Amino acid sequence: MWAAEPEDLNRLIVERLNAGDVDGLVALYEPDAVLALLDGRVATGTSEIRSAYEQLVAGAPVFSPGAVQPALRSGNLAMTSVRLPDGGATVEVARRQSDGRWLWVIDQPQVLG
Repeated sequence: MWAAEPEDLNRLIVERLNAGDVDGLVALYEPDAVLALLDGRVATGTSEIRSAYEQLVAGAPVFSPGAVQPALRSGNLAMTSVRLPDGGATVEVARRQSDGRWLWVIDQPQVLG
């Protein structure tokens, strides 16, 4: 399953996190995407993003879906965001691919906390 709309990415990431599906998580990102990590570092590219998710899902945490906000679009770019159940928020930039699916280019999973 892939994201037909940019808002689909947020649902897919929660499903794949809870399933421990690292390959599925990495598939939500462009090859050169960047993912902000909670310790302040940035994972750049597929390999580093894979490593970050392998560590995250190793403890089998359970994630709850948040309130997905409508994407703000400009052509093939979209800003997505979610208000998390704990009061935090995420913000991401997605790009529509030539095949119509949406992938994240920039992911900041914790802008409020």
